[in-house]
Amino acid sequence: MPKIVTVDQMRKIESAADAAGLTYARMMENAGKAVAQAILDRVGDVSGKRVVLLVGSGNNGGDALVAGHYLAEEGAQVAGYLAKPIAEDDANLVRLTDRGLMMAVAEQDQRRRVLSNLLGAADIIIDGILGTGFALPLKGSAKDLLGRAKQEVGKRKPSPYVAAVDCPSGLDCDSGETADETLLADLTVTLAAAKPGLVRFPGAKHVGEIVIADIGIPADQKEISAVKEEFASKEMVRVWLPSRPKDAHKGTFGRAVVVAGSVNFPGAAALAGVGAYRVGAGLVTMAVPGSIQGLIATLLPEATWIVLPHEIGVIAEGAADVLMEELEGTTALLIGPGFGQDATTERFMRRLLGDQHATTRTKIGFVGEKKEPDNKRAALPPSVFDADGLKLLAKIQDWPAYLPSQSILTPHPGEMAVLTGVDKSELQEERVQASVHWAKEWGHIVVLKGAHTVVASPDGRSTVLPFATPALARAGTGDVLAGAIVGLRAQGVEAYEAAILGGYLHGRAGEVAAEIVGSEASVLAGEVAEALPNAMSELLEE
Repeated sequence: MPKIVTVDQMRKIESAADAAGLTYARMMENAGKAVAQAILDRVGDVSGKRVVLLVGSGNNGGDALVAGHYLAEEGAQVAGYLAKPIAEDDANLVRLTDRGLMMAVAEQDQRRRVLSNLLGAADIIIDGILGTGFALPLKGSAKDLLGRAKQEVGKRKPSPYVAAVDCPSGLDCDSGETADETLLADLTVTLAAAKPGLVRFPGAKHVGEIVIADIGIPADQKEISAVKEEFASKEMVRVWLPSRPKDAHKGTFGRAVVVAGSVNFPGAAALAGVGAYRVGAGLVTMAVPGSIQGLIATLLPEATWIVLPHEIGVIAEGAADVLMEELEGTTALLIGPGFGQDATTERFMRRLLGDQHATTRTKIGFVGEKKEPDNKRAALPPSVFDADGLKLLAKIQDWPAYLPSQSILTPHPGEMAVLTGVDKSELQEERVQASVHWAKEWGHIVVLKGAHTVVASPDGRSTVLPFATPALARAGTGDVLAGAIVGLRAQGVEAYEAAILGGYLHGRAGEVAAEIVGSEASVLAGEVAEALPNAMSELLEE
């Protein structure tokens, strides 16, 4: 599975690979070929297209030269611009010069006219100026060269296609901090593993699509296999899609119960229900306050219903008993979308989970002590907690102990702040570390939503999703995500895998919905739900 490693970890991984017989030269050849292939996969036929290589003196520069060779083999018109002179007998340079291809050197281009002409005509630019080891702030020739390059690219309408090797030059691969001169890449082909800075802002704004290139390092190498932080990919998550046998019936694919909604937020329940159905749940039962059942029934004609007692349109305390009587045969439970935070719904949550703190007393004359939760909570099926359900949990003392084992929590940063008592900005600074810490602390799966959603497990594993799209910055998309996760959990997908797969499908569905409607600004949550089948279909493609 693809990993996320720091610059220092990557050095050690490469060193160990070299010691084991995979030479640096072979890794460079593999890297450059992978960069070229990633470009071909996205651009298509490059015959006659003008490709400019921005070449630094480090390994990334060598990778760019190798990529140029393979693109030239495909008929591209390749030219290089060297930040510093390279030895004339450099094998990767010689392959290009022997073809008669132009290789300009920055120190011989005092007024940057050659650079301006090359970039002014380029169809494709490969950014290999700086490697992973540089330190901000940019200085000297690198700052000047990148600044000029950005200026020239900025003049182009439409812009040329920019592919970065490992990390865009000027982006700190660990911290995500960037220089003002950093080019905006359409594609970043990162080598062997993703780097933390690619999924941290502001750097994440510069990377475009992220592709992890195989450079020959075996996945079972101890230095890389020991890394617990992963980067979700299509190949990684597709194996978790539930199979669909020909002799299946609705019971084959489980029963998801969605406990959601209130008079002020009826749509949240509907969106979650659609999400659960669209990822393949066999039966979705909507447990909603009676005040909204009529409002949303026509939106989900396939659902069955548990009509819950309510007080002024919100779920009432007594609904816990009604729900518990209806859970037989349920394979996964979603609690929270659109609840609101009324006192009666808080009491419903306490009663459902078996919280005794409010009423338990010990011997007469002594102060009340904590009592272990009774076995009522053990009767709950695998569960997902979302939205207002999370905020209500935060009001219950020792709430993690009351949840079913391996529950999935799906907070956005604001809800995470309520659960933890930690300022939202602090959580956002170290999203992966924060998610892992609290998953361990609580003993449950954490899905910290946002650009590059993080899924963390109590065992220390974490997975970062590859999606950062404003198409999902819309009310209701979180309800769709929660529905997708519970729908997969209902089908028997394990908790950590269901959270990752649901998040992946949801992120890709957001991108697909934006493509369909033509604007990221115009995507509605319902359109994300309706695009889930497209995202699933893509996973099935070879």
